Amino acid sequence: MITVYCKNTGSYKEFVEGTTLLEMLPEFEFDRPYPIVSAKVNNVSQGLKFRVYNNREIEFLDATDPSGMRVYQRSLFFLLCKASHEVFKGCRVYIEHPLSGGFYVNFKKKDDSPLSDEDVEKIKSRMLEMVEDNVLFHRREVQIGEAIKLFRELGYIDKVRLLETSEDVYTDYYLLGDSPDYYYGRLLPSAAYLKVWDIQKCYDGLLLRVPDHRDPTRLVPYVPQPKTYEMFSENLRWNIITKLNNAGDVNHQLRKGHGSELIQVAEALQEKKIVKIAEEIEARYYGENKVRLVLVTGPSSSGKTTFSKRLSVQLKACGLQPVVFSTDDYFVNRVDTPLLPNGQYDFDNFDTVDHDALQQDLLKLLAGEEVEIPSYNFTTGMREYNGKKKRLREGSVLIVEGIHALNPRLTDKIEDSCKFRIFISTLTSISLDNHNCIPTSDNRLLRRIVRDYNKGAFTARQTIQQWPNVLEAEEKWINPYQENADVMFNSAYLVEFAVMRNHADPILRTIPKNCPEYAEAHRLLKFIHYFTAVPDNEIPPTSLLREFLGGSSFSN
Repeated sequence: MITVYCKNTGSYKEFVEGTTLLEMLPEFEFDRPYPIVSAKVNNVSQGLKFRVYNNREIEFLDATDPSGMRVYQRSLFFLLCKASHEVFKGCRVYIEHPLSGGFYVNFKKKDDSPLSDEDVEKIKSRMLEMVEDNVLFHRREVQIGEAIKLFRELGYIDKVRLLETSEDVYTDYYLLGDSPDYYYGRLLPSAAYLKVWDIQKCYDGLLLRVPDHRDPTRLVPYVPQPKTYEMFSENLRWNIITKLNNAGDVNHQLRKGHGSELIQVAEALQEKKIVKIAEEIEARYYGENKVRLVLVTGPSSSGKTTFSKRLSVQLKACGLQPVVFSTDDYFVNRVDTPLLPNGQYDFDNFDTVDHDALQQDLLKLLAGEEVEIPSYNFTTGMREYNGKKKRLREGSVLIVEGIHALNPRLTDKIEDSCKFRIFISTLTSISLDNHNCIPTSDNRLLRRIVRDYNKGAFTARQTIQQWPNVLEAEEKWINPYQENADVMFNSAYLVEFAVMRNHADPILRTIPKNCPEYAEAHRLLKFIHYFTAVPDNEIPPTSLLREFLGGSSFSN
């Protein structure tokens, strides 16, 4: 017999060795507002079919937990892919990026004919049939070579190339019914768990709609995002040209010694985009509605600071004189900072910034007056005035950078015609394989973990602990305004995870196994080890990545 401690109930129970989590679940009584979809065993995410052979600590999860939601979404991806291949033999399905409250799916029929609404209904009907029939998911663990052989025979070359660069001896794959596929995390016990989802035609493909993490009984509201779609479509077009669609493609190039070239190309692509933005600002500066105010925003760790400084360099090359400052300098004194429900400071709240004072200074600057700009002392928690003065002259462009820069309330007294709005996103430019997209938040979380740790600001455990609040604030204060941007810039880096691996690995390993944050550390460690490591010595000091790795020539 084994003894299991359930965190949901705070109680112990004994079970026969090899009992599954699914079999244990009925033995523990606790409030379940939503269906249980997965669990953490000793702070490691597991599927409900996981068998327990030793004494363990278990926490059952529903889809309000990020780990549970990932299990639900991965299972939904498999359901869609299987139905698509059954309805349209020889089709190709690419799970791309988050979009409009769901996931955009690039769908190519064998004859390349356009996808119709009727086609979408056929796929949806087959998905519903499998849910109704309770088709089971099964996990298989095999030697890497056996998995490579299986997927090669199926024509899944993207999975072959990923597994060929794996450092493991064994791997696992999943079956839905009799259809095999590869996913880098656990899945649900069966399709019957997938009650909340929808698919609809979206641009040239599909939109797979998913449950809302706040209330998994309803879908995330649909919000059109044409500018976001165009941004990642641009990246996709480039990936097709370079034939670097997935992690396996990049790994193979790195192992051939092409790391330097990939880094140079990644830098060139970003610089090309920044030059284009600078030239557009220049044209509008001398246009009918003279642009004087450039607003730069983006979520945490998107690279706003370095982007603003690189943009300043390119604006100077255009003959303009940029004047840069951050909304962070206008933080209210710490004692006046809004609080979260748990009593902690809510540093991402709009009212953390003294927007009245900031806007008054902007108006004075735009009117040609000299203004004393404050600096925020993060040690004392006070806004200080130390004689730092600024004035806009002929040819000057004011660049304001901060997480609330695109919020209309921040500059509602300034004419829209003189503003140029930029949103910095981090849409990861590659996927693990065609059916495993990389969450954009993982990219930013790894950046933040490395930066916080290297600067001594927070431990990896503290950064992970804070991350849910960061994401919650972004949904409320930042993301609603991204489609207001005149232009979007993708700060994701083609070989970022390959570079980040050597930095993040030892930092993530500092998190103890006996704390809740270990679950996220374990997941991220597994994730970054899909990428062939490459040293950062050829990353230039002006790179966006240097903001997080250290060694930036833009350091204050």
